Amino acid sequence: MPLPQDERAVALANDVLRQFHTMFGPHPGFRPAHAKGLMLTGTFKPAAEAPTLTNAPHIVREFTPVTIRFSNSTGLPGIADNVPEANPRGLAIRFNLAEHVHTDIVSHSTDGFPTRDGKEFLEFLRAAAASGPDVASPKPIEKFLAAHPTALAFVKTPKPFPSSLSRQTYYGVTAFKFTNAEGQSKFGRYRIVPESGEDFLTDDQVAGLAADYHFEELIVRAAKGSFQFKVVVQIAADDDVTDDATVHWPETRQLFELGTLEINHLLPDSLAEQQRIIFDPIPRVEGIEPSADPLLELRAAIYLLSGRERRSAAAV
Repeated sequence: MPLPQDERAVALANDVLRQFHTMFGPHPGFRPAHAKGLMLTGTFKPAAEAPTLTNAPHIVREFTPVTIRFSNSTGLPGIADNVPEANPRGLAIRFNLAEHVHTDIVSHSTDGFPTRDGKEFLEFLRAAAASGPDVASPKPIEKFLAAHPTALAFVKTPKPFPSSLSRQTYYGVTAFKFTNAEGQSKFGRYRIVPESGEDFLTDDQVAGLAADYHFEELIVRAAKGSFQFKVVVQIAADDDVTDDATVHWPETRQLFELGTLEINHLLPDSLAEQQRIIFDPIPRVEGIEPSADPLLELRAAIYLLSGRERRSAAAV
């Protein structure tokens, strides 16, 4: 008898977690992906027109305190900031609405995702893991990419090194349904855009970076003062696909400003808080609903399961 949908999602999430542990090794207390990170705090102030898109609680109040996590890719807590595998970078935002009440945004610095659903993503990971330097061509990953053009496009997308993690744009993977107080709804995807503009390094500059350059730079930047991002939503047209993260919408689509994120302090107990906090890719608040994208349920299950693993480990 087939498993119910929620049980299938949990089983698939456990398979993905095991694959991450196989690829990067178990690192108790750390995330299986985007393991290296830094947490900061700040505030979010909604734009004046934001309530016309959604009546979410952090949009209809004057400001909301936020907790921020920047991260490198891979499940290696000690990965250097200057190696290609550190990209794409991650940015997770928690809007702290009340005690034990929150909503989150999870984003990364490459627009889109390599696969349509979790089953394909697991195949992608397994193919990559089976394609070491001693494996003859065509390697399993080469075969997978040849059969999955959206994954190939994601892999080939340039992933430049920023001069600062505060100087690049971060993209929400999946679409959400935004609804205002009048019941009007639109689908959209998040973008977190640096107010100071994007700025990237040359290959020669990257070669000269220290292993912890990007995180040390953030610490210094926060100590000197605040830095800002605009939280915007790329609005889908009526005929745009909203349930497939591999499908890009035209850049001509409206970018609607939700508000300003001001980051101003390093969290003193950053490592302990990273071990404890479990971000949720599903909003779970009035005014913002998940789309039918199958990645959402899987990602939520992975985040919860890996979070429980971290919390059960010894303090890092």
